Amino acid sequence: MWARKLPLRIASRASRSLAERRGTAGIAGLSSAGNPLAAATALKPHSSVISACEVTIFEKMSLLSAKHRSINLGQGFPDQDGLGLEGRAVEVKEAAADALLSQPNQYPQMMGLPELRQAVAAHFNHFYRLGIDWESETLITAGATEMLAAAIFGLVEPEDEVVLIDPTYDCYIPIIRRAGGIPRIVSVRPPEWDLDLDALARAFGPKTKAIVLNNPQNPSGKVYSARELDAIAELVRHHNTYAICDEVYDQMVFDGVQHTSLLSFPGMRERGIKIGSAGKTFSLTGWKIGYAAGPAAIIQTVARAHQYLTFTVPPNLQRAVAKGLAKDDVFFAGLSKKMEAKRDRLAAGLAGVGFGVVRTAATYFVVADISPLGFTDDVELCRLLTEEAGVTPVPMSAFYQNQAEAPRHYVRFCCAKQDEVLDAAIECLEGYFKERFSP
Repeated sequence: MWARKLPLRIASRASRSLAERRGTAGIAGLSSAGNPLAAATALKPHSSVISACEVTIFEKMSLLSAKHRSINLGQGFPDQDGLGLEGRAVEVKEAAADALLSQPNQYPQMMGLPELRQAVAAHFNHFYRLGIDWESETLITAGATEMLAAAIFGLVEPEDEVVLIDPTYDCYIPIIRRAGGIPRIVSVRPPEWDLDLDALARAFGPKTKAIVLNNPQNPSGKVYSARELDAIAELVRHHNTYAICDEVYDQMVFDGVQHTSLLSFPGMRERGIKIGSAGKTFSLTGWKIGYAAGPAAIIQTVARAHQYLTFTVPPNLQRAVAKGLAKDDVFFAGLSKKMEAKRDRLAAGLAGVGFGVVRTAATYFVVADISPLGFTDDVELCRLLTEEAGVTPVPMSAFYQNQAEAPRHYVRFCCAKQDEVLDAAIECLEGYFKERFSP
C-alpha cells in the first residue's frame, strides 16, 4: 500500500484549516449531545430555517482534513496573507497597523468611513464607469456575506421569489428563507457551465423580487458571457425586479478578460447593487470588509438592515482597505496574473494525474472531472482522497440545491495556495493513483 509522506511543515500548515482553528469539536457542538438545553423536551423548537441548515461542506471537509492531516485544497482561502500580491500586500497590512495605533478605535460611522466610501466609488467608477456618488450610493459592512444578508433582508418580503443559479454559494438559501423568500433555482452544469436562457426566463414571474447573481461564480469559476448578462438584464427590467450582484471575484478574472458588471447594462444601474470584498481582492479573508454601491434608495434600505446586524466594522481595517483600493491598475492586474499562474500550475498537475480539468475563467478554484479516473461518486472520492491520498477537495454536488440534478463526478480544488503546497498535493495524488492502478 502506498504511504503518503508529506513534508511536516506543509502537512501541519495545510491542516490548519478554518475548521481546526475553531476546534475539532465543532461538529459535536452543533448537535444535542451533551447539551442539556437542547435535550430538554419542554423547550419550544428553534428556528425551523436555521435548524434545517446542515453543517457546510467546507466545515465537514476541513474537519476531515484536520483529522487526517491532509493538504486542504477544499476551503477557499489563501494560505498566505496577500497571496499573489507579494510585497504589495504588506503596504495594506501596515496601513491597518498604523491606523490601529494612530487613529481612533471607537465606533465609526454606520455607513462606513468617508475615506473608504470615497475609495469604493472611485474604484468602481474607474473600472466600470458606473457614476457612483460616494455620499449616497456606497455602504461598508462586515464582509460581503453581511452585505448579502442586509440586501436580502432589506429587499425581500415573505412569499417573494428570488432567482438563483446553481451551483450556489452556501449562504444564499438560508438567508433568503430566513427573510421569508422562496428560492427559484436554475442550474448550470459542467463542463461548459452554459446558462439555459429559456429555463432562466421560466424562473421569473409575477412574484419575483430579485435575482442574486454571483459573477464570477463560486464554486464553478464561471464568468457569464455578454449574451447571458444581457438576457438577465432584460428579465430584470421586464419583471421590474432587483439585481443583487455578488461580484467579490471581479479582480480575479483570467486570460486577459475584463470583468463586466451587470450594473453596466441598460436599466441595471438604478435597480442593482454591486458587492465587493476586500478579503478576496487583497487575499486577506479574515478582515471581513465588504463594500457595495448602488442607487441611493437601495443603499439606504440595505443600510437599515446593516444597522441591526453589525452596525459598523473596525475603523483601522477600513482605512487600510481605502489605501488598497486606491492602488493603480498594475496592482490589480498583478493579482489576477499571479492567481492565473496558480490555476495553470494546479490544472496541469491534475491533468497529469488523470483528472479531466474543466476550464476555470476566474476565482480561486479549479473544477475537475473524476470519471476519467474511474470514479462516479464525488463525495466518496473526496473522503477517499482525504483519508488515503492526503489531499482534500470538495464535492461539487454539495453546491446544488436540486440534488436530483446535481452532477456527481466533479470535485473542486482551491489553487490559492503557495506553489510548494500545490506541488506537494499533486505529488500525493500522483503517488496514490500510481499505487492504486498498478498491476
